[in-house]
Amino acid sequence: MSEIVERTLSALPGLILQDPAPGTGSKLGSLIRSITALSSRQEEEKLIQQELANLKTTVSSPTTTLRQMKECMVRLIYCEMLGYEASFGYIHAIKLAQQGNLLEKRVGYLAVSLFLHENHELLLLLVNTVLKDLQSTNLVEVCMALTVVSQIFPREMIPAALPLIEDKLQHSKEIVRRKAVLALYKFYLIAPTQVQHIHEKFRKALCDRDVGVMAASLHIYLQVIKDNPSGYKDLTGSFVTILKQVVGGKLPVDFNYHSVPAPWLQIHLLRILRLLGKDDPGASQLIYDVLDESLRRAEINHNVTYAILFECVQTIYTIYPKSDLFEKAAKCIGKFVLSPKINLKYLGLKALTYVIQQDPNLALQHQMTIIECLDHPDPIIKRETLELLYRITNEQNVTVIVQKMLDYLKQSKDEYTVIALVGKIADLAEKYSPNNQWFVETMNVVFSIGGDLVHPDIPNNFLRLLAEGFGDEKEDGQLRLYAVQSYLALLEIENVYYPQRFLQVISWVLGEYSYLAKQVPTESVISKLHSVLLKSSRTSETAAWIMAAITKLAAITPHSSLVDQLIQEFSTCLDTGMRQQACELKALWEDRPLMHRLLPLNSCCEDLVVDASLSFMDGFVAEALSTGAAPYKPQHQRQEEKLSREKALNLEPYGLCFSPSLPSINLADGHSPSAVSVLSEVSGNSGETGQKEENRLKMEGIRKVWGKEGYLLKKESKVSKPESISPPLESGISMGDDEEPVDTPAEPSVELISEEERAKKKLASTLFVGLSSNAVSLMGKPDQTTQKFKRKSKFGKKEDTQLLYSPGEQDHMALMLPNDVSSVSSRLLASQTVEEKSINGKVSSLFANTNLETFQPTQGASTILSVPSLLPELAQHSHSAVTELACCATLMLYSSKVWTGDSLVLAVLIVNPTRSAIKNINLQMEGSEILKVSDSLCCQISHLKASGVHHCWGAVHPAHPCKNEILSGCVTYLPESEVPSQLDFSLHFVLSDFIRPLTISTEEFGKMWLTLSNEVKEKIQIFSPQQSLLEVLLVVQQALNFYVVEIIGDEGIAACQLIPSVPSLLHCHLQEGMLVVWIRSLSSTLSDYLLDLCQSALKEP
Repeated sequence: MSEIVERTLSALPGLILQDPAPGTGSKLGSLIRSITALSSRQEEEKLIQQELANLKTTVSSPTTTLRQMKECMVRLIYCEMLGYEASFGYIHAIKLAQQGNLLEKRVGYLAVSLFLHENHELLLLLVNTVLKDLQSTNLVEVCMALTVVSQIFPREMIPAALPLIEDKLQHSKEIVRRKAVLALYKFYLIAPTQVQHIHEKFRKALCDRDVGVMAASLHIYLQVIKDNPSGYKDLTGSFVTILKQVVGGKLPVDFNYHSVPAPWLQIHLLRILRLLGKDDPGASQLIYDVLDESLRRAEINHNVTYAILFECVQTIYTIYPKSDLFEKAAKCIGKFVLSPKINLKYLGLKALTYVIQQDPNLALQHQMTIIECLDHPDPIIKRETLELLYRITNEQNVTVIVQKMLDYLKQSKDEYTVIALVGKIADLAEKYSPNNQWFVETMNVVFSIGGDLVHPDIPNNFLRLLAEGFGDEKEDGQLRLYAVQSYLALLEIENVYYPQRFLQVISWVLGEYSYLAKQVPTESVISKLHSVLLKSSRTSETAAWIMAAITKLAAITPHSSLVDQLIQEFSTCLDTGMRQQACELKALWEDRPLMHRLLPLNSCCEDLVVDASLSFMDGFVAEALSTGAAPYKPQHQRQEEKLSREKALNLEPYGLCFSPSLPSINLADGHSPSAVSVLSEVSGNSGETGQKEENRLKMEGIRKVWGKEGYLLKKESKVSKPESISPPLESGISMGDDEEPVDTPAEPSVELISEEERAKKKLASTLFVGLSSNAVSLMGKPDQTTQKFKRKSKFGKKEDTQLLYSPGEQDHMALMLPNDVSSVSSRLLASQTVEEKSINGKVSSLFANTNLETFQPTQGASTILSVPSLLPELAQHSHSAVTELACCATLMLYSSKVWTGDSLVLAVLIVNPTRSAIKNINLQMEGSEILKVSDSLCCQISHLKASGVHHCWGAVHPAHPCKNEILSGCVTYLPESEVPSQLDFSLHFVLSDFIRPLTISTEEFGKMWLTLSNEVKEKIQIFSPQQSLLEVLLVVQQALNFYVVEIIGDEGIAACQLIPSVPSLLHCHLQEGMLVVWIRSLSSTLSDYLLDLCQSALKEP
């Protein structure tokens, strides 16, 4: 019976569009077709407005039947989905839910749930209907009522519905119990105190015989355990048992997704166990086995298994640590980070960001991949990489990481990204600034680029730092003096727009500390501020800051004609605020002793004596009371009177419902800029309620990002560079796009790697310097107690360790490399280029101050070796260049792909660069489910002489078609030091490595075409429409490696095969600048991959 009910409910949405009345069932279809045929937004708006007018007339007519009303509701829903308001139909949707039969009631409930939000005033009219349907004997009505309750229900009416929903937990039908649990979950989210008494019933739902009810209860438990983990520790064993049953495939097959048993159930259970096992060795001990089992079984290459693996990794690094699980989690993260798929790479970066404080070695192992992600075309990958770098910032790499963030900030146009990055940069500058000059210049760039999107707390905190100082008068004076000189230089630049908040910072600093610049006359400073005050771009708030600064400067100026001019100019200003400040300045200017008492020099941090009783106003108050003014009422009395008025009947019409905004953050709250950035991201959703009130999708001004050809912004970035929104600053921080790191000139040497790779390694050496796992115990939690505003210790102390570069006087953000690399073992090696004076040493590690093994050259180390060559029997075939696969001071690996007619041969060259023999070399290479590796690639070498080369080669063949695949391996060996060593490596394979031309005739092509059933067909835009079909096929042939069978006019046929013998046939037709590609193959997956390669090959070069 339950299956019949389930099928009935699932069929209801399909029945919504069906109407037996003649001529009415096609109205929605006609509307959709009419809108689809339009060519402009204006035409669409005109058509929708006409349709809404007709619908308003129809639903308001007393002769409209419920069946017609149902059809009108469907069209109203569609109009609302397009972003057009149809508020006139809201009340009719409620009436339809109250009066109709099952199908009409279903449409009414659906319309109400889409039209209204849970705070809408009309929703109260539906409460009585919901309560009546909850008590109905009709199963469908009960289910519809429970569905509406779990979506939208007034908070104040929960007590009326709660007893009825509690009773439904004992219902005989599984679907009713499941929906009742979800309704209670909704109640817990909006009013947790009102469902505290039924937690025992939640436990019964967890043990329900129906899997769906149990799964629904996990939503509640995830939330309550977040709020109070210690109260549910006794359920840890139960959740572990459930997860074991799920992972073991004990649930019905209906819960499987792509052969993965109940993946979303696994994710919920892992999140719950993560909360229960945090800092609890006993609970964690129960979780270890099931975590290991989940990792082992999640091996299917599918997105949902990647999600499970990601949750497992987070759980492993959250619960009480266990070393062998750490190793498995690290391997899993490595697969994610090294994956060519963007989604998996993002997961890897997200996982690295999550675990970086506990295991910094993971970032060290994937340093070059992280560097490549900084230049990734996907902005989400870039942003997550910057978040990872933010987590690993220290005093040694802060300048490089901040520069990377600033570079991204200059290119970003997204408001919330700018707000978040500005907060992070300000936080890093305050925590790890190497010197005062760099700190001021960095904050100047932040204010310039961030503009008015900068949260008010950031400039306020900056000014408080300048005012309070660090306890060292000399250092504080130098910091303030440099800030004054910096801002005076900025005001010298003409025709430059500065953001308002930056101008406010400049005016405050000059007003307080310009006297420190003794060589600059005060009159000159007032003149500069006056010129800013006269600009039309300044706001009233900024003008108030500037006037306050000029008033302070006037106190230290005996005579100034400019002050007299300013008083005369603004005393008659239309701006009342400016006029008031000008009059105050005039009064003080005429009474110099009073002015000096009110505005003493350098008194911004002095405590003000405040008369809290306001005794100076006693006379004014007495006079006002005598004339009939109302006496003062304390706040609590006013509050009581307000509440008493609210209890009275309110006859005023309802006002608009606005969403609450985030409260303003005061300086006293102590929020750091990083916290401000987080709050700003949260505030992005604060308008959600108000948006639903409007019920309108605002698409004006939305930039088109995705199209048929993929991500459109990639192409734009190639032809245009982002405009710089920041003014030119006379500081060491680059504001342009063309500044590049300054490399230290090196003497000529044999280059083993490309310039691009060397530049990446230089960047890696500066980004990851100082990152060490010695400071973090893997078996315990990190102790990070960096506090804000304690910058005295950083600015005043001298570093014990020498940095890779020292900030100079004018160029603080450029990457300076040391000229002397003789001490390369204790610092970062920026590239593989070796100077003559250090040619006897080779360091493989890119990091210093870490616990990674740093290989030192032996006394007998040889000079740099040239790249070895392939054996003649392999070199006679087409092959890739011999490239470095992995290397260290005692062993080097090279590889090359050799493409023979029926196989792919992988050649691995093992090179001994030292002058001593290496023993017991064991090369191991693991295959995968997709790629199989011949046994000859797993070889053992008992002895490799000094400067010797050993060749290993073997076939790699695909078991299934693959677009991208990575194979990993390792080499273990015993060097002269007799310490066993291991060198890991990985190889990347693509589909074209396994595609070979298939030489057939036209007749054979025709016969084979009929035998292949898996086909795809697509039209592909050609970059140059003037190209002939032959030219187009030559371009595609470079990617697919096919054999062109025949070309007749604008049509051509080609053939290829996936080794060893999986044929694929292509039929191409060139018409009107489009290439119609028709591919048939024995494998549907192979057809899709070949089509992707065709599209990639024909993209704009």
